[in-house]
Amino acid sequence: MDITAVLKVIWMVAASGLTILVLLHSPKGDGLGGLGGQAQLFSSAKSAEVTLNRVTWTLFSVFMGLTIVLSRLKA
Repeated sequence: MDITAVLKVIWMVAASGLTILVLLHSPKGDGLGGLGGQAQLFSSAKSAEVTLNRVTWTLFSVFMGLTIVLSRLKA
């Protein structure tokens, strides 16, 4: 398995995770995040939102970085 294949797998996992996390975000405190029992995982809604934002931005950075790297490897 070459490095390009490994990067593509990581890229696809980041894309899937990013899609799920964006759906979990709630515009005004409700949304799909309430369906999975998100409130029980964190001590408060504020810490849940902060953690969700951090993980979303991290996955976004990984996704965009790998998009640039993979596009450069094709050229």
